[in-house]
Amino acid sequence: MPVEFKLPDLGEGIHEGEIIEVLVKAGDKVEDGQTVLVIETDKAAAEVPAPVTGTVGEVRVEAGQTVRVGEVLIVFFKEGEKEQAPEPTEKSSKIEKVSEARSEASAQEGTDTEKRAEVSRGPVAAAPSTRRLARELGIDIGKVTPSGPGGRVSPEDVRAFAEKSREPAKAVAAQTAEEVEMEALPVGLGQGREERIALKSVRRATANRMATAWAQIPHVTHMDSADITALDDFRRKHKDRVEAQGGDLSLMVFTMKAVAAALRKFPAFNSSLDMDSGEIIIKHYRNIGFAIDTDRGLLVPVIREVDCKSVFELAAEFRQLAEKTRQGKASREDLSGGTFTITNVGPMGGTAITPIINHPESAILGMARAKLQPVVLGDRENYEIVPRLMLPLSITFDHRILDGAEAARFLNLIKSALEDPEALLMMV
Repeated sequence: MPVEFKLPDLGEGIHEGEIIEVLVKAGDKVEDGQTVLVIETDKAAAEVPAPVTGTVGEVRVEAGQTVRVGEVLIVFFKEGEKEQAPEPTEKSSKIEKVSEARSEASAQEGTDTEKRAEVSRGPVAAAPSTRRLARELGIDIGKVTPSGPGGRVSPEDVRAFAEKSREPAKAVAAQTAEEVEMEALPVGLGQGREERIALKSVRRATANRMATAWAQIPHVTHMDSADITALDDFRRKHKDRVEAQGGDLSLMVFTMKAVAAALRKFPAFNSSLDMDSGEIIIKHYRNIGFAIDTDRGLLVPVIREVDCKSVFELAAEFRQLAEKTRQGKASREDLSGGTFTITNVGPMGGTAITPIINHPESAILGMARAKLQPVVLGDRENYEIVPRLMLPLSITFDHRILDGAEAARFLNLIKSALEDPEALLMMV
């Protein structure tokens, strides 16, 4: 009996994914566990293994296609079974014709030696992040010579191949630039050139989530600023020691500790609303997500049980998780399960931010760039103006669950914790 391999339920509300690469074709022999597809969801890219040892009977998907849970991706025949492919569906017939056309075009471009080499290599062993790098650079990963362990293609291999290909590509581009520009210009007065980019993967998921959050949640934002001069002195004093232990003693680490303390005292900010049952769900665990700007888009890795970890433990986990996420190696577990989110636009600049809540959470903390500013200390009769490092903060909350007074008290606690490092370390 043929084995229909379907996209499984991925959990965490994920209902679809994008096929990034198809590594097999009908008639190919496969081993159980051999990578046959690379698929990307809004959480992570993953290599999909064959479920059996046998032969590929039919491939029903192609690169760039969005598939939903339960959809058949590939049909296999187990080893020893009669290898008779099922009647092709209309969709798979179209895909096969497109694939055949592409194969014919590729065959005309390459030499006989290149074709024999590509056939002999078979499926390319490479991590999803390496495959993504090749796509971004416009490189056919099948033509890259691997240097990694086990014959795997490394990111360095891809970059080296791209560098070798760059000069010929520039020459061709220079010769045809004028033609391309003329073809790209649309007809009509007052119009300019346009480009359409498919809304896929992380950007598509982000668009859907933000639209859902904005449509369902009445957002209100309360703003203040914290004097983090003493905290910055403390951070600089211990920064090198923490880095030597593999950590990153960034402002985000201290902010997570402050938020965890505030969530203990104000648990409604660590909740979600179930409108169907008419209940507010209070989470008695504090899993804090932090927004990361990556080449795939905005991702939110999550550190679990923040209030149960020391600053040193958080610094190490924060650094490791941030690097994994930027490299495209974060798992679905790394990017899910959060109860509260922090977003920091400070490294990019700005004086304030009004972030959108990460649905189904009830609030999100925003941080802008800390700046040295003149601050008046004392009263009207006896005062002085001193330079202080001020951090803009904002708390956006779900007004169905929370009110402005609660938001002010919640942010005041975070502010006071950040302004007194010793008190912060004693809070949780």
